[in-house]
Amino acid sequence: LSVCFRTVEPLEYYRRFLKENCRPDGRELGEFRATTCFLVSGSITTADGSALVKLGNTTVICGVKAVWLFMTNDSCYLVPNVELPSLCSTRFRSGPPGEEAQAASQFIADVIENSQIIAKEDLCIANGKLAWVLYCDIICLDYDGNILDASAFALLAALKNVQLPSVTINEETGLSEVDFKQKNPLIIRKLPVATSFAIFDDTLLIVDPTAEEEDLATGTVTVVTDDDGRLCSVHKPGGSPLTGAKLQDCITRAITRHKEVKKLIDKVIKSINPK
Repeated sequence: LSVCFRTVEPLEYYRRFLKENCRPDGRELGEFRATTCFLVSGSITTADGSALVKLGNTTVICGVKAVWLFMTNDSCYLVPNVELPSLCSTRFRSGPPGEEAQAASQFIADVIENSQIIAKEDLCIANGKLAWVLYCDIICLDYDGNILDASAFALLAALKNVQLPSVTINEETGLSEVDFKQKNPLIIRKLPVATSFAIFDDTLLIVDPTAEEEDLATGTVTVVTDDDGRLCSVHKPGGSPLTGAKLQDCITRAITRHKEVKKLIDKVIKSINPK
């Protein structure tokens, strides 16, 4: 009977749970799904750094490819691209990137820009001549909502996993010389973490929404904070408005979530670099 009720009246079905401060999957309103992170550089031989993140059933993999290019004034040093292929969910179709994939790519680009995760000078090989450009491909393998949190987490973990070969410019020939035996990690200046909320009936906030919860919600909001507790950005694509008090609640929860994610990343990094 409950399965039929959920199919016919999904919103009313959810409301009955929300009144009891819980959700159909057993979580409290402020509880995240189980989160895991794996560094998978050995599995993607063409990537200079990679990571796989699972947020409940939502699974995202990020591969970072580093190339050195001649610098221009409008050079993009980190170039993100989020892909939502048809294999990850029946809601997506093969072909050019859809609206949701484009919006996710723009969100990640804004996170990179607003947080200053990597300073451009740290990617310079020869000032005014040569610089590293990082192409960050984020691919969803299984979609069950909250793609923004998972994508931002996977990007951060993959960047922490990047190892760049030593590149110098030969002053006599003017040519670049690469030493693949000597590799250095990226300098990560900030750790931006995204925390997403769904808004139900214009007032009720739940964290880490599933795909079904996103469809039933009257709006969503994503708060990005860094390791200093600084607010990097607030992403709210329309929907129900938020009061100042509700937004502050989101920020407070996002700061707590940041500590949880940072602890998980540090644990994973330490597991592969025990020293």
